[in-house]
Amino acid sequence: MNHDTSHNEYALLALLKAGDVQAFGQLYQLYNYRLYGNLLKLVKSEQEAEEILQEVFIKIWDKRASIDVEKSFRSYLFRIAENKVYDYFRKAARNRKRAAHLLSIANPAYIYIEELLMEKENSALLQNAIASLSPQRRQVFMLCKVNGKSYKEVSELLGISVSTISNHIVKSTKIIRAYLDKNREVLITLLLASPFVASS
Repeated sequence: MNHDTSHNEYALLALLKAGDVQAFGQLYQLYNYRLYGNLLKLVKSEQEAEEILQEVFIKIWDKRASIDVEKSFRSYLFRIAENKVYDYFRKAARNRKRAAHLLSIANPAYIYIEELLMEKENSALLQNAIASLSPQRRQVFMLCKVNGKSYKEVSELLGISVSTISNHIVKSTKIIRAYLDKNREVLITLLLASPFVASS
């Protein structure tokens, strides 16, 4: 965020604390699109993402008088969104039918590994998961998933059958998803913390 944008946000926050509805609307327009996109990655439902987004900004409005204009509004917004996502999954877990539906649309880490491969901010977590694989599985996974080679190409390169390649990918994916599941709170934090300031 450049100096002019930072100064403008400071002014908007000061107005928001005083109950200025227009300032609230401008802050909403500044942050809502990217935050909605990040929420959608996590909950896999447009309706749920929209509801959580609205809950986040309702809380911003309700707590406007306690906002510290000297501190990062982005960080404050992120903490509220993070708590709302945790609440969503805790509520889903208490509802067996909802939990079953959740498991049907999201893997244990709430995001597909293929999507993680394209998320630069999550690369360290994913690399740690890949590092937990055996040497051959790691090599096969890297060649297929990271380098984009076909099973046939990897089969010819390594001198092992296509079925063995497929078996390695299936087992590697299961191991990586289990690793991400153990670190799901870190994953949620990384996804929500990715920059969501609207581009100018």
